[in-house]
Amino acid sequence: MDHFHGRDQKIKGRLSRQLTKNIYLIEEILKDCNDIVKKEFVSGSGRNVKAYILYTDGLTKTEMIEESILRPLLNQTIPDFKGDAASKEKELYGYVTKEVLEMADLKELLSLEDVVTQVLAGNTVLLLDGCAKGVMISSKLFPTRGVQTADQEVAMRGPKDSFTENLRFNTALIRRRIRDSRLKVKQLVAGERSKTDVSLMYMDDLVKKDILKDIENRLEQVSMDGILDSGMLEQLLVRDFRTAFPCIQSTQRPDKTASALLEGRIVLVTDNSPEVLILPASFHSFFQASDDYYIRWEAASFARILRYAAAFLSVCFPAFYVAVASFHTEVLPTALILSFAQARQGIPFPVVLEVLIMELAFELLREAGIRLPGQLGGTIGIVGGLIVGQAAVDAGIVSTIVVIVVALTAIASFSVPNEAMATAFRILKFFFIFMAALWGLYGFFLAWLVLIVHLASLESFGEPYLMADEWEQGERREKYKDYYLRLPLFTMWKRPVYTREGARIRRSIPRKKRNLGKEGNQKKQEEGSHE
Repeated sequence: MDHFHGRDQKIKGRLSRQLTKNIYLIEEILKDCNDIVKKEFVSGSGRNVKAYILYTDGLTKTEMIEESILRPLLNQTIPDFKGDAASKEKELYGYVTKEVLEMADLKELLSLEDVVTQVLAGNTVLLLDGCAKGVMISSKLFPTRGVQTADQEVAMRGPKDSFTENLRFNTALIRRRIRDSRLKVKQLVAGERSKTDVSLMYMDDLVKKDILKDIENRLEQVSMDGILDSGMLEQLLVRDFRTAFPCIQSTQRPDKTASALLEGRIVLVTDNSPEVLILPASFHSFFQASDDYYIRWEAASFARILRYAAAFLSVCFPAFYVAVASFHTEVLPTALILSFAQARQGIPFPVVLEVLIMELAFELLREAGIRLPGQLGGTIGIVGGLIVGQAAVDAGIVSTIVVIVVALTAIASFSVPNEAMATAFRILKFFFIFMAALWGLYGFFLAWLVLIVHLASLESFGEPYLMADEWEQGERREKYKDYYLRLPLFTMWKRPVYTREGARIRRSIPRKKRNLGKEGNQKKQEEGSHE
């Protein structure tokens, strides 16, 4: 540790009125940082004020620095202020920031830590002789890619744009969808060395204040050298690490993020990450796709039922086959038993080992497909699975039934719309196989009992994970309108339980219309009877 940094990794010391002292300290702190541009010059047409400017090459708009900062400082006359040092400092700083600089986004800096942090963040810092404070001028220009489609969350209908690695672009994509002054954006910093910008976004009138306070406290307690992606922040915020299930939802889609904000949930946007975090999250939220709300409710409900069925198959299908084929063949029809026996003739391994061999082979192919570039990865995954499966059957290592079971399981796992949840099911699949191999169907159902108890015990920032809703008298049916099914939009007049008390009503029009309709019909009937 050098003599400039303290134990908290922050630079010690404040700016001085002596420009030469400030220059010496900054030059020492930024020694061997050749990407930092530092320039000392004399400002004002009368050349009466010494100044010092510094910025990071490649992260700053150099044209703007020349046109809006250097040219006004060099050409405009700066008065020779009189009085003591404090009054001269105040007048000089005020004149330069209000009369000379042609920038709107300016900030006062008092410490060396602030100066260095702003320079490394892509901003320009101006120091003046006689001023014990610097001027931060917003001039960020980060290299970034353009807005593209979401490659992990493909939707058949709806917006196609996705987040990028630029934090301000990402918040703008969300703000574009919610033009409401109650959408708040708090700027935070995470990472003691990386000093990564994190934006905390929420709807002020919908969010639960206790959850918001809890998240802010957890962010303040994050202690790590660098936060390089939102995935690292996700792992540091979740306290229950003894589960494979994700307790924070991540997404690449701005429309999905905006929808979560309108439900009273909180969004964390991390710089340098194309995925944002949505919290709290429930088990059912991972089965909801963005285009569920852009198509008719019948099609959306059917697709959602398929996803739940696919998740069920991806977890238990191999284990159920192991249990039945190894312990409980008597529950099968005679024709099916004979078919199983014929398929397994000449197979040297027990059923559980057959299943494990093929499952591990498919997992290897899946991992290889992810790492291979472009469309080649998907091709290798499909073709490789077919070739390996057929070769294993021809070699007499596994039976055709096992190949069918494992292939259906793999296809079912791809139907889960969230990759983190699909990965959790893939891990659980091996636990179920192990339990079924030990105790047959008894172990299979015991594994289900353990899974349900585990899910029921989980919480996401104080909200129940398995069934995040209230069991109020007369309102139980509200929970099923957007969980297992997606009923018509006009019936979903209440927001989820994430919303604070008193703000759960989206609109009360449907009930009023029903009442008015009933009263109108009664009046018409009465008028008809009078006639």
